[in-house]
Amino acid sequence: MTNVAEPTQRSRGSDKTREVIVETALRLFRERGYEATTMRAIAAEAGVSVGNAYYYFASKEALVQAYYDRAQAEHETACEEMLCRESAFAARLSGVLREWVRVSEPYHEFAVKFFKHAAEPNNPLNPFSAETSPARDSSIAIYRKVVEGSAERMDAELRAELPELLWLLSMGVVLFWVHDTSEGCRRTYRLIELVVPLVDRLVGLSHLPGLRGVARDFIAGVHELRT
Repeated sequence: MTNVAEPTQRSRGSDKTREVIVETALRLFRERGYEATTMRAIAAEAGVSVGNAYYYFASKEALVQAYYDRAQAEHETACEEMLCRESAFAARLSGVLREWVRVSEPYHEFAVKFFKHAAEPNNPLNPFSAETSPARDSSIAIYRKVVEGSAERMDAELRAELPELLWLLSMGVVLFWVHDTSEGCRRTYRLIELVVPLVDRLVGLSHLPGLRGVARDFIAGVHELRT
């Protein structure tokens, strides 16, 4: 039997330092804005040297990537129980979207101030960029679980493409959420309530002979735009 090495005190200390730097950066981004916050300011607030801050994170962009990764991990954990319990496609999709809003709520103020940078086409923090591909792939994997664990019948080709299409749908929800000023993001939750039944209906009809051709034409269009 292989023994799994226990984390050393040094590695635990490194993890703690890393988390302190991330938390400090996110707070300063909220308070001062992304552009006005320097690595030197982050290091000073975190109580570490500038060199130490750069040891853990090569840039401010790397700090935001760490936020992406942490938020994605929190979302995956939050969805586990629901995905094990629910088999209906609509319930699974709604649950995943709602859990994203719930776990992201503490970062709402940060997202509002940061979004203009993430929306820039050539910014490495853009959700469609190569640099954010690990978080993007992890998010698409959640929607793959939504589809694969669903009891509903659907067109086979659509089933293969649906995880990425649902992720694109989630990006629309994110955009709405960023601009949502309602208490507790009430309007975003309402958007999910309105959109999910429509998606569920379209997916449920996709296997019918009369609509299968429409689904295939749509998928062909997606393939063309992707290349």
